[in-house]
Amino acid sequence: MKWTVPPRPEARTWIPALLILSILGCTPAPTTPPTAAPITPPTTTPTTPPTTPPTTAPTTPLYDSDLAKKLDEEVERLFRESDSPGLAVGVVKDQELVYAKGFGVTNLETGGEVTPRTLFHMASITKPFVATSIVQLLEQEKLSLDDPIVEHLPYFEMKDERYATLTIRQFLTHSSGMPDVEDYHWDEPEYDEGALERYVRSLTDRELLFEPGERFSYSNLAFEVLGDLIAKVSGQSFADYVKEHILLPLGMNDSSILIRDVDPALLANGHVQGDNGEVLVSEHYAYNRRHGPSSTLHSNVVDMSRWAIANMNRGELEGTRILDASSYELLWEPTVIVGIRHRRRVRLGLSWFLSGFNEQPTVYHGGGDIGYRTNFLMAPDAGVAVIVLSNYWGPESTVEDVTRLALELALGSE
Repeated sequence: MKWTVPPRPEARTWIPALLILSILGCTPAPTTPPTAAPITPPTTTPTTPPTTPPTTAPTTPLYDSDLAKKLDEEVERLFRESDSPGLAVGVVKDQELVYAKGFGVTNLETGGEVTPRTLFHMASITKPFVATSIVQLLEQEKLSLDDPIVEHLPYFEMKDERYATLTIRQFLTHSSGMPDVEDYHWDEPEYDEGALERYVRSLTDRELLFEPGERFSYSNLAFEVLGDLIAKVSGQSFADYVKEHILLPLGMNDSSILIRDVDPALLANGHVQGDNGEVLVSEHYAYNRRHGPSSTLHSNVVDMSRWAIANMNRGELEGTRILDASSYELLWEPTVIVGIRHRRRVRLGLSWFLSGFNEQPTVYHGGGDIGYRTNFLMAPDAGVAVIVLSNYWGPESTVEDVTRLALELALGSE
């Protein structure tokens, strides 16, 4: 089995933004992203089942409504036309997961049905969990958004002397001038708790791309640094902090930042395009603990529906509150311009992309890594959210097409 790096090696830098901009019909704002080195992914490691109880998939009928029937028909059509081995789709409307369905297989070689509980590598959809963690620590008065990074990570250094002025807010809004990750070393993964700090300490030869605060330039690297900052401020590892303060309180019990904590029976394998256009199981798995904050959340449409409802409720789900409602004025405050859509600006909040669809304000993030593409989009005023997860990285737009279709149908339904 030969693994082939997909074209456009810099795509990992831009894929979350481009996924969403393509859904909304946007043109990115002028800027030149750094070119990342080709990524070589790593071998999957043995995992152990989670110690927490699994999330219960919906037991109520999700396919009786006209919306669900239309979604079934249209998503099935788009899936049949695609090369994606597997796809999972979830739609939230009026505080409920009204549609949750899997299509295809988790592994082209061994089979395995995709279900609403199938776990996918979420890639950059991890980043809003970083932002939420930062704002939780802000509420606890343990930091300020305008704190210099070095105030909390004194060992963070770069070749560029301006590094000492970089702030948490600039990192969260991709406006710091930080470069991007050059090589994720998926083929040489690290699994220990010290991996993230070692990575942050290794940045001494990197330079900024532009004057801090000048403009938008997507940086996964900045979020790795933020993850280490969360660990040092909270006194817990980044993964443990997210688990204790976000995942478990929201009942997202299938989900984890750590590969060792996910149930291997639920995990979808990633797939890529081979030399001759064929779809192959990825030779390596996109996991490396040093890139946890930017990339390694594992989740499914059931758990992500709970994340959607909690955020659309401004931090509350079933009596549990993870953020003060007022904190969403920070999280979703438009700041840096990302692109333009029909004279309408696409901006960035604290990690979240902000725009609109059919006159509805939208809040969203996409993701893409070797073997996976993912989308998570909310229209909070309408109480609608769409989750689309695929175990294929290839030259097609299925995830974007399904997201747009599901959003149109959900916003148009009674």
